[in-house]
Amino acid sequence: MFEALGRFIHRGRKPLLILTLVFAVFSGIYGVGVFGDMKPGGFEDPNSESRKAARLAEEAFPQRAPDAVVVYRSKDKTVDDPAFRDAVVTKLDSLPESAVTGSAHFWMTRMPAQVSRDRHATYVAMNLKGGDDNAKEASYKKIKDKLDVEGLETLQGGPVPTGFQAGEEIGEDLAAAEGYSFPVLFLLLVVVFGGLAAASLPLLVGGLSILGSMAVLRVIAQFTDVSVFAMSLVTILGLAVAIDYGLLIVSRYREELAAGHTGEDALARTVATAGRTVMVSGITVAVALFGMTFFPFAFLKSMAYGGVAAVVLSVFFSIIALPAALAVMGTKVNSLSLRRKRNAAAPRAAKAAEEGPWFRLAQGLMRRPVAVAVAAVAIMLALAAPFLRIDFGANDARQLPDSAEGRQVHNIMERDFEGDGVKSIDALLKLPGEAKSPEQGAALQAYAERLAEVPGAKEAQISGAEGTSGRISVSFDGDAVSADARDLVNDLRAVERPPGATVYFGGETAVFDDTLDALADVLPWMLLYIAVATYILLFLAFGSVLLPLKAIAMNLLSLSATFGILVWIFQDGHLADLIGFDPTGNIEPNMPIMLFALIFGLSMDYEVFLVSRIREQYDLLGDPSAAVATGLQSIGKLIASAALLMCVPLAAMATSGVLTMTLFGVGMVIAILLDVAVVRILLVPAVMKLMGHAGWWAPGPLKKVYARVGIKEGDAVLADREVPRERVPAGR
Repeated sequence: MFEALGRFIHRGRKPLLILTLVFAVFSGIYGVGVFGDMKPGGFEDPNSESRKAARLAEEAFPQRAPDAVVVYRSKDKTVDDPAFRDAVVTKLDSLPESAVTGSAHFWMTRMPAQVSRDRHATYVAMNLKGGDDNAKEASYKKIKDKLDVEGLETLQGGPVPTGFQAGEEIGEDLAAAEGYSFPVLFLLLVVVFGGLAAASLPLLVGGLSILGSMAVLRVIAQFTDVSVFAMSLVTILGLAVAIDYGLLIVSRYREELAAGHTGEDALARTVATAGRTVMVSGITVAVALFGMTFFPFAFLKSMAYGGVAAVVLSVFFSIIALPAALAVMGTKVNSLSLRRKRNAAAPRAAKAAEEGPWFRLAQGLMRRPVAVAVAAVAIMLALAAPFLRIDFGANDARQLPDSAEGRQVHNIMERDFEGDGVKSIDALLKLPGEAKSPEQGAALQAYAERLAEVPGAKEAQISGAEGTSGRISVSFDGDAVSADARDLVNDLRAVERPPGATVYFGGETAVFDDTLDALADVLPWMLLYIAVATYILLFLAFGSVLLPLKAIAMNLLSLSATFGILVWIFQDGHLADLIGFDPTGNIEPNMPIMLFALIFGLSMDYEVFLVSRIREQYDLLGDPSAAVATGLQSIGKLIASAALLMCVPLAAMATSGVLTMTLFGVGMVIAILLDVAVVRILLVPAVMKLMGHAGWWAPGPLKKVYARVGIKEGDAVLADREVPRERVPAGR
């Protein structure tokens, strides 16, 4: 199939390139509008109890937890000065009711917590119109330029402004990351290929996949919410994966040219080998990313949409548009070379059997496979140990750089104000009668007294009664997303409720608790899906029942080590000054899920690259040890180069001023380097030596399945290879 595809591409190379150009133009024009269609937030379960509580509060009365916190500060006036008061109150009264549903200021509440210790600053707790994050941000945009008061310093923070500022910061960081990445990648590709013409081709695939993914995301955004964070994944992953695949295709094509094949034959053999590998690899990565759609959070779903689009389009352009370009270029792919010309007529068989550094490394590892395997596993498990004490926490203003207003508001509130005047766990009730009636009023009061008796609760008071809706706010000490606070909200949920009343618990603590519960409920199903789907795909690619199990086990080892290092860095705060972030003492729970899907998929990327070459050599040589040595010799340098190239845009993302993006970039770089250096280069040869011929075994019925539907090369390509076995040393 792949060989026939290669020949078809060669015959239709010019029309295919024209269609590619048309696609790039139209997807670029249409896709750029995706930024206006994407939405903020997406970190909450829309069907959770806390979200139902928020909707009930929106309908009945302004929420107690503010959507925005605006700090007003004066150098020479205090809040007791009538001029200070009049300026702020007049400004608040002028805000449109279509955007602001309510605001609580000190001169209304008389709450000491709303005044700074030096009395030169106060904050206004503001609720914005809208039933979800998207609507609230739209309301915020209407007023964000109308909040400044002349003569007073004004700083905007709180959940909605902070989220808005994070989105803007990420957009700027992405643009900077792209600006850094493209020239650095081009220079590295020139070093890898030794020529300017070949170096430009993988970047072409990267650009096409990014443009196409933007267009796909905009189409998806017409039917469902797509998070603004999805663009970060599309840009970075699209570029990184496309360069990996482009590197593999171009390298194999040049290899076929060096072996004496030209024109249609060289392209057919390239697509039949490297094209097949790219297809299998891309499907495995896409399958892992698709697992994020299992979760109810728009953030993770959006990451899945963007990631799958980027990977699928990278595969498509790598095995269609890139081969078409190679067919047009022919031997000119080696033009503009920066290296001294070499004899290109040496047979590929001799090159495969050459005892180069990667061959010698594999042979050395396979002489002591048990020692190598034990040492590598021990190192990875030691690195994974901190993961056992991971502590989850919600995103807050600390993810922003110090220059952001949301971060400054957070710092001022922590430093200059006493306590937290708005933190609470809110019980929202739908009552069987009027909330202000004597009967329901007594029921509300009795319920509040029962809630106040729960250990950990400071007090519980009725904070709202309107129509048939009531609200009781429970105050407590400590961090809103701590384990103690989460235990408290669950204890409150267990308290006997008023007869006939429906109760939903809301507030920051309840939202975070519901988020963790939703993740815990869905995660096992996601893991099962990824494991089963990956196993099936790898069996169809390699025809082995044991190699897929080995690949999955090694991926989990690599993931555990990566998460352990991330806990050590970002939770514990090590290397904070070097990397440039302020540790929060916890990790946002959506990030490990996203990283799991990405790292699992990309680890399989390199597994497929390596094992495909080993399988190719095993089919030719029949010796499993020799196949590992010659396979690593032929693909080792390319895998190392691909890993280095992939780390460039990810490292650029790690320089972001937003903590979640820094964690994402650092985590991905660590995962790729660990996976390639320890797992693929050290552990795989040792384990495959121990497995021997059994590594390629499959029972009779499954062999028939593989023969019939396996994703393998054409017989014509296999038959055309002639590698003298006596030239390849058998495994020792």
